[in-house]
This record gives sequence, C-alpha cells and structure tokens, in this order.
Amino acid sequence: MAESEAEAPKAKPRPIVRLGIFLISHSFLFSVICCTAGVLTLLLLPVLAKNTYISENALMPGSANPMFSSQEVSEANRLVKSLTSLDLKPEGSGIESQRLIAEYMSDLGAEISYHKFYPRSNQFHPLHFFSYPDSGSTRENISCISHGLNTVGIIRAPRGDGKEAIVLVTPYNSLKDIIWLVADSRYGEYTAVDAWLRDYHMPVFSGLTALNAEICPVSNVHNKLKENGATERKIHDGFRRAGTMAAALVIKVKDGSEHFEDSLSIYAEASNGQMPNLDLINIVNYLAVHRQGLRVKVGKMQSLINCKWLKILGEILQSLGHVAKSLKPQWKFGIPAADYVEGAATLASSLYYQALGVPTGPHGAFRDYEIDAITMEISSRVALNNKARKNDFLLRGGRLIEGVIRTVNNLLEKFHQSFFLYLLTSPSKFVSVGVYMIAFALLVAPLPVVAASLYADAHKVDRSFGIDKSSPQASATDKISITPRSCKWLNAANKVFLVHLWGAVVSFLPYFICQIPSCTPTTSFVVWVLLSSFSLPILSLILGSSFSYGRASQPQKRDWTLLKSVTISAAFIGLCLMSVINFATAEIGALLMVPMCLMAQPLKLDIRSRSLRKFSRVACNLALGFLGSPPAGFFVLKGAFEGFGGITVGDYWNWLESIWSWSSATYLYIGMVHLPCWVLCIHVLLHPC
Repeated sequence: MAESEAEAPKAKPRPIVRLGIFLISHSFLFSVICCTAGVLTLLLLPVLAKNTYISENALMPGSANPMFSSQEVSEANRLVKSLTSLDLKPEGSGIESQRLIAEYMSDLGAEISYHKFYPRSNQFHPLHFFSYPDSGSTRENISCISHGLNTVGIIRAPRGDGKEAIVLVTPYNSLKDIIWLVADSRYGEYTAVDAWLRDYHMPVFSGLTALNAEICPVSNVHNKLKENGATERKIHDGFRRAGTMAAALVIKVKDGSEHFEDSLSIYAEASNGQMPNLDLINIVNYLAVHRQGLRVKVGKMQSLINCKWLKILGEILQSLGHVAKSLKPQWKFGIPAADYVEGAATLASSLYYQALGVPTGPHGAFRDYEIDAITMEISSRVALNNKARKNDFLLRGGRLIEGVIRTVNNLLEKFHQSFFLYLLTSPSKFVSVGVYMIAFALLVAPLPVVAASLYADAHKVDRSFGIDKSSPQASATDKISITPRSCKWLNAANKVFLVHLWGAVVSFLPYFICQIPSCTPTTSFVVWVLLSSFSLPILSLILGSSFSYGRASQPQKRDWTLLKSVTISAAFIGLCLMSVINFATAEIGALLMVPMCLMAQPLKLDIRSRSLRKFSRVACNLALGFLGSPPAGFFVLKGAFEGFGGITVGDYWNWLESIWSWSSATYLYIGMVHLPCWVLCIHVLLHPC
C-alpha cells in the first residue's frame, strides 16, 4: 500500500499557474509581441475613433429658437466702442472700463459686485504641492497696484429658486441664474478666475474682498457709477453668490486670424489631464457647426501634419481599408490618409496636453471644483473693422452662447451621462478610455513577467553554485547557503529603494535653488544637476547602503539580474499608480520606460561576444539610455517638434518650473519614478560582469 501511494501521480497545477509558468519561460517572445502590439494599437487609435454623440437626451441642443437679435448686437457694438475708446486714454482707463462694464451689467438687471485678488506666486514649495496655491487674500500692506479686480454680475432667474447657476467668463486686458464674470487678466486669466472660485466656495471673512477707499482709489468706481446716473441699482460691497454651478464657459474673441472662414477653437484640458464631460464639447460643436456655420477646431501637433512616415502609414491603412471592404462590405476599417494624419496630430496634441498636466485656459480653475468648463475662442476670417461684417460676427457668436446656455439650462442635474476620460481625434471624434487603455496595458504587461523570469534565472544561478536545500545529504551548514541568495535579493531591493528616495530628494531641490537671488534658468539647471549628482553618494553614505561596484566573486556576477528584476517591478508599480492619476502621462512614460527597462543588460556581456546581434543590442541600449534621460528626452522631442534652432539648456528648467508651479503630478512622476528607473538601468548597463 505504501508503494501504491508513492507511485500515485502528483496533482497538476491550476491552469492559471501553468499559464504563468509558460509566459515566464517564454518572456522574451511575450515581451516582443506585447510591446509591438501596444505601439500598433496606439497608432491605430485614429482609425478606432468613434463619432461623438449627445448622451443626455434632456439637453436637446438647438431645440429653441434664438432670441439674440440685431438690437442686442447694437448694444454690444456700443459697449465695444466705449471700451475701445478707453484704450486710447492711458490714465484711469482701468477704472473707467470697470465703470462701463458695471453699468452695462446693471442695465441688464444684474446684481453687481467687485472681487479683489492678488497674483499667485509661481515659487516652488513642496509642502503646498498638493494643495491649492495661496491666492493672497490674507496678505496685508500690499499696494493697490499689485492686486486685480474682477467685475461680477449675477442675473437672477425670475422663475428659479437660485439653486443652480451657469457661469460666463470674459477675460478683459430660465431655471438657472447667470453669473457673468469679467476677469481682470492683468495677472493671468487663470489667476483671476481661480481666486474668484476659491472665495465662492471657500469664503474668507477678512474684509479684504471688499473695496477699501482708503487703500485703493479704484473704489471710486462705486461713486463714479452712482454719479453717472445711468442706473439706480446698488453695487454690493460684499461677495455675491448664486447656486451650484452646472457649467462654465470662458469666451474669448480673436480678431482677423482666419483666412477662409469664421472658426471656433475649443480648449478643454485642465490640471492633471482632467477633461470636462464630453457632452459639453458635443453641445458646443453641434450648435457651432449646424446652427451658426462655424468651423470648430481643437489643438493639433502641427509638426506631425507634414510628417512623411505618418502619411505613408495613413496610405497603408487606407489601402488595407479598401481591401477589407472588398472582402466584406460591412467591415468599416480604415480611413482616408489625410484624415488619419489629421486625427493622429490631434490625438498627439490631446495626449500631450493631458500628460503635461497644465490647464490650457481659465476653464481649468473650474474643473478643480468638479465643474465642467471649456474655453471658446471665436475667430473671424477678416478684421472686424467692417460694420456689416462685425454685426454678423457678433450675431452668430451671441446666438452660439445663447444656445449653449439654454441647452445647459434644460439639464436638471450635473453632466454625468457621457465620458470624462477620452482623447480627441477631431471635434466630432473621440477615443474612450476603454479603447486607449489597451495600448497601455499591452505596453506594461511584459514588466511583471520579465521580472519573474529574471528572478527565476537568478535562483537557478545560485543553485548551480551550491547544494540543493532539498537534498537529503545536505548538512546544516549546507542548508544555510540559501541565506546569501535572500540577502542578494534584499540588497537589490535596498538599492532600488535608495535610488527612489534620492529621486524624492531631487524633486525637492528646486525649492532651495529658487532661493538663490538673480539665478538664470541655465544656472539653475546646472546647479540642480550638480546637487543631484552629489546627493546620491551622500545619501548612500548616510543610509549605509552601497551603490558602487566592488570585487565580486563568481556567484555574485549575476547580481544584475536581481537588480533589474526589482527595477522592472518598481517601474511597473510606478506606471500603474500614475495611470490612476494621469493616464496620458503613464501612456507616454510607458513608451519611453518599458523598452529601456526590458533591454537593459550589462554592456560587457554583449561586447565580449563580438556578434552583430549583440552589437545591435549595445546600440539600442545606448540609444534608449540617452533618450530615457529626462533632459535628453525633452531636448530631442522639443527639437523634433519645434526645431533645434533656439533650444537652450535653460529651456528644461523653464519647463519643469511651469509644471511644478501648476502642481502637476507629471513633475512628481519624472522625479520619483522615471528618473530613478533611468539611473538604475544605467547602473545595470555599467555592471562589471
């Protein structure tokens, strides 16, 4: 019976375990297939884009006849003429413009108030990185010149209960209330809107929001408006509020920029890749195109429009589409080559600005408060000095704004039906998160498989230099031989932890560099590089961890496999965490980091073999190691898109300063994920095997 039990077959592992073992044993082939498929999927996104549609049926855009008439156009012309004439008066033009705008709002029946704010500081502060920047509302002893003044008008709905509101923002250098915010853009359009929103949602009872006649002469706006006699309505000194904001529109006018037709440019990206609900963009696009005859545009990467390889790829996809349609007419694969190039350029722009994490307009301030908002920039094909042309332009623009407001007014709740995570390939086509996340998943899928494969290889190497622990002849001393292998894994993990801790230190260094007076961007960049280089060995000495190469014995020469395994695991975790915060940043980061991490191998191993295949891998490792460096990658991409003519060393510092001043998570990703993984990959390349 004992013999029958000994001869009984062992239970087979579960299918998922067998699949994992199969993938680990074929990790190289799996990595090649997944990475290739991930890049191809990313290139196919313009083909996979779907037409936009209105998800919320209650919106019903364009269902009501416009009420904006020629009479309102005449009033708008008078206001524009009055404001234009003030530009010729350098003294007091600011006060007079505030008076004219307030008077116009008052004639419309609005409750008028003023909101004072201070310009935001762009100085880096690590403790305030995840908090809103200081609006300056609690500052004291600040001169009147250093603050801005917003003019706010609230039109109360005659039949409404005041629980909801729609916001119109115009920067200047019947169920919902209408809030018209004329933002003082002397210190930036975003700053003015953000300061007003902060006080709207988080009031500060310091008395500084009211105009103080003793401190600032701009308070004479009150008296001048009253002395004018044009209105008897009171200008409120306190901060006036309406209901919960359902949506916001930032309206800008650009004169004579188009040569063919009137157009409308839409800017939607907010901080850390946040986007408004797609229904808001769909409403504006539908009303602008089908009701007012405007050409709607979104951002494009202009350098890709004339890219030859992109045109060739578009022609190939167009040919494949014709072949697929000839085989089966129901297959709708492929688009015209010109549409593919346009879609790819628009997709690249949408991906880039979402990854950058910096708002593309004042609308970004609303998204921080979960309010859907976009910036609409209306451009005329000719200069607006022709009276008839100007009246037609104002009429179409006014009706567009009216149509959007009345459409949003039909909605009895906040936008929620359509998408919040998407990439645009044109004003009327988009790629949802369920499609473009496939490319990211394919790119990062090889990382855990290769990490497990490298760990298994390192375990086999250790077993070949010692006695198997399961051997019945092993003595107690022999069994202890398993400990060095465990220590080597902990040593690799210790190195990876050290470098990522160093990345956090490097990310905080700009705070101290900004304290240096009269420091140019180039000087700041050089100081940052030097401090970063010296801080790594100093940090390793403080923590008692070695980050240098020593004389290793034969079993220790393959330690780089464990280091690479832990590095790849850390890269996988970092990319997955970043995909939760900003998916576009994780997508671009995976394109740069995954090949670098997978290809990294000691250069000495390939140089010794002296074969063409190994020499090619050396060249690839050197190229990926160069492009993987954040400064080098920035300069190469900037030169490819904008040209190498005007590039300076300080451009990288200016770019970093722009993203840290906006508290972009991309800055933390570069310093605490990408840079440490690049240093570890370089460490693997230089390993003395």
